[in-house]
Amino acid sequence: MGGSARTTPSFEAADRLARATIARFTQGVSPHSQLAAWFDWASHLGRSPGRQMELWLEAVGSLARLGRFALEAGAQNQTTPEPPFAPQPKDHRFDDPAWKTFPYMLWQQAFLAQEAWWRSATREVRGMSPKDSARVAFMARQALDVVSPSNMPWLNPAIVERTREESGANLIRGAANFTEDMLCALAMEPPPINDGFTVGEKVAITPGEVVYRNDLMELIQYTPATENVHVEPILIVPAWIMKYYVLDLRPENSLVRYLVAQGFTVFMISWRNPTAADRDITFDDYRTQGIMAALDAVNAIVPESKVHACGYCIGGTLLAIAAATMERDDGHRLASITMLAAQTDFSEAGDLMLFVDESQIAFLEDMMWDQGVLDTKQMGSAFKALRPNELVWSKMTREYLLGERDQAIDLTSWAADQTRLPYRMHSQYLRALFLDNRLTAGRYAVEGRVIALKDIRTPIFAVGTETDHIAPWRSVYKLHLFTDNELTFLLTNGGHNAGVVSEPGHHGRRYHVATRDPGDAYVDSDTWLSLAAPGEGSWWPVWAEWLDRHGSAGRVSPPRMGAPERGYAPLWPAPGIYVHQR
Repeated sequence: MGGSARTTPSFEAADRLARATIARFTQGVSPHSQLAAWFDWASHLGRSPGRQMELWLEAVGSLARLGRFALEAGAQNQTTPEPPFAPQPKDHRFDDPAWKTFPYMLWQQAFLAQEAWWRSATREVRGMSPKDSARVAFMARQALDVVSPSNMPWLNPAIVERTREESGANLIRGAANFTEDMLCALAMEPPPINDGFTVGEKVAITPGEVVYRNDLMELIQYTPATENVHVEPILIVPAWIMKYYVLDLRPENSLVRYLVAQGFTVFMISWRNPTAADRDITFDDYRTQGIMAALDAVNAIVPESKVHACGYCIGGTLLAIAAATMERDDGHRLASITMLAAQTDFSEAGDLMLFVDESQIAFLEDMMWDQGVLDTKQMGSAFKALRPNELVWSKMTREYLLGERDQAIDLTSWAADQTRLPYRMHSQYLRALFLDNRLTAGRYAVEGRVIALKDIRTPIFAVGTETDHIAPWRSVYKLHLFTDNELTFLLTNGGHNAGVVSEPGHHGRRYHVATRDPGDAYVDSDTWLSLAAPGEGSWWPVWAEWLDRHGSAGRVSPPRMGAPERGYAPLWPAPGIYVHQR
């Protein structure tokens, strides 16, 4: 027994290595989680004769409607018959008018009929796990997306017409694009970024200085743009699953530049891109060496002043944890808290939750244990899987079949500049928040003691975005359930990134906003939406006015850049060094 016990770690290491090897081929997706979901669905459906009959009748009815439509369309009458199946509201694959002509409409309708039937077939069966039902529906959608006629060059009218017009030149360009991308993939290198949006030259060019640096982050202090500034500075905590300059893109849509122009003293954390050597960095290290270290620097540079703290995505989640910890420990250092598309409760975290169960996390942990990090390609694949039509198939059709490289914009250029995640940090984050939801369950401990969000007394401004697939706005809204302070919630249109990067003058922007005062009764999200005041345009001015109201009256002279006498001398011009790491 003693010998067996001593050799157990070696056997376990062999198991983890085997799973890590498989994970490299599956991009970190657990085969067991997928198979278990299909078995759950098939076994319950197999014991449901009524549901089987319902699906059989639906299939017969769909075939009948499809057949009738084909006969009427083939008759070539002057009036086109009304198609029996319509694309989903956000499905733009069939927007081209040519899809309404014969015979392309037949391919489109046959595909949409299959989609409709599979939506019915993958509805939850009594006794089945709701998560397995959602997972099966998600996988069925992905499988159908592969065989969409929009992806087939001989069935897509846009590709057929382009090939005829160019005598196949589009396919030659597409083959060249495909070859270039495949060579990069085989070399395990990201595609070269030659889009003109060079960091420090076209984007991330708001003037400033790095005034503090440690092994985890750089702190940038931005140069004031007004003669006098608000008393309280702003500290922005971006997510470390992305580079900070999504909030400082071009001057025209830079949130940082906008705030500086409004007379705010702005500080920004720029996270270092970890490598395999950083495998043991913990989630709490991002709090202590990130938020708290940055807050110490801001307090030294702008002494005797509280700080407006702002967190984006996971940066906002960590900011909430840091704020609750400070409240617990009597460290009242914040004037306000702003959370941009940041969740605190993960029970309804959208499609990302489909990837989270014990088997999936263990599988992902073994891959990260072997690599030391979650690689950019693996993380990027997970996000693309959430929106395959937009981010995978439509892109492949344009670039490989139509021969058109996507025109780069600053936001897509930034999205391609990806970061890695340390093994231990990401494991702790997935288990504590996504899997166990400890923060809102009263079981999240910091330094050995449990914290509670309801201890936060600082006013909060929270932003949700309507089409967010990473932090669904109703999940973000649930912050109302776990806090008792003043809470202003604003819902803007757009997605996780585009909704936040919403500068004044951005066409088509709108929002709803309302404030919950301490002691107010809880209002559910749908009721809130019906009651909240609507507004047109960017939400940035609304936030700036809110910050002004929650700060000290009057303005003061701008602080110096850094505080050398206190150990915070300017080190390097913005955007710093860490942002260039790939």
